[in-house]
Amino acid sequence: MRIRYDPKLKEHSRDLRNRSTLAEVLLWNQLKQRKMLGYQFMRQKPIGDYIVDFYCSRLKLVIEIDGESHREKGEQDHKRQSELEDMTIQFLRFQDDQVKRNMPSVLQVIQNWIEQHDK
Repeated sequence: MRIRYDPKLKEHSRDLRNRSTLAEVLLWNQLKQRKMLGYQFMRQKPIGDYIVDFYCSRLKLVIEIDGESHREKGEQDHKRQSELEDMTIQFLRFQDDQVKRNMPSVLQVIQNWIEQHDK
């Protein structure tokens, strides 16, 4: 099943990729080029009416990094996540500091999730 998105988000998605946070860049360096167990992840991917930090279509997995900008968007983030979960997409969330200070732990959580959910 192909997941649709609002084409108007494509340019904004490109802009977000050009303005990535340090945590996003650090995690992207670990996910790109199928480094995570051979799975292809995309960054700043439009899905439905939203743009997510990282997405693997094969796993239907979104990975979000919550930094300063998310502190005031809790309700908005919850609504967005619920709508995407209704499309059978699953989420992993990490704090910005967690990615910057403890990357091995973040990568282990992602790897464990994939091993448990990819059948």
